[in-house]
Amino acid sequence: MPERPHAAVPSQPAGPPQPAGAPQRGGAPQPLLLVEDLHAYYGQSHVLFGVSLRVDRGEVVFLLGRNGAGKSTTLKSIMGVVPPRRGRVWYKGEDLTGRPPHEIARRGIGYVPDDRRIFADLTVAENLEIATRDGGGYWTLGRVFELFPVLREKQRHKGGHLSGGEQKMLAIARALVGDPELLLLDEPMEGLAPLLVRALEERIAALKATGLTVLLAEQNVHAVLRLADRGYVIDDGRIRYEGTVADLRANDEVRRRYLLV
Repeated sequence: MPERPHAAVPSQPAGPPQPAGAPQRGGAPQPLLLVEDLHAYYGQSHVLFGVSLRVDRGEVVFLLGRNGAGKSTTLKSIMGVVPPRRGRVWYKGEDLTGRPPHEIARRGIGYVPDDRRIFADLTVAENLEIATRDGGGYWTLGRVFELFPVLREKQRHKGGHLSGGEQKMLAIARALVGDPELLLLDEPMEGLAPLLVRALEERIAALKATGLTVLLAEQNVHAVLRLADRGYVIDDGRIRYEGTVADLRANDEVRRRYLLV
């Protein structure tokens, strides 16, 4: 699959122009996504406590944690599904904090929630058609079917008749046809048999090879460490660790305390 073309970036020492108030980082490249001090609530329950992270263009960044650690809420807060009460979400230098989810998606962020949310009564083809970006883009139906051949074979099947693994592939494919620059994946491997986990892992690796940027929230430590470049460990709504894959592999204490491995 060919590498995804990127928009030209101005050759300025401090990166692309930033709006007033955007974080300045000297001569370092501007991150594609920058999350600063997020605090989120469900009703009166405080569930995220100062979550900060960054994702640079072309990276696969992990967000690892046990069930209930705050992974899904972090992605929902980035997407505006659970608007943060404090903190900022910057995307390509633009402050997206408080924007509704459909506006954030239009800026180029694709989101695959953990519950998939496909249209069960529509066919595979119809699920993809309604999500396809106007004017087209890199992720055409042909490229999506190349990535997920089973969806081509079952494009006339209703979404509700697919297996759990196929539904997850459809959910990812539906996000891709919106032609995102950044893809947020929320526990795509949860509940899948080992063979399906490996198959999905290979597809995510293929996405990485195209240059697509991915923030991957997962519990499956071993699969994630094979895919990612670096990332974060979250527990009880707080970032507990940041480092490269090699660093985390070498840190037995962090893995035992927060990941049970």
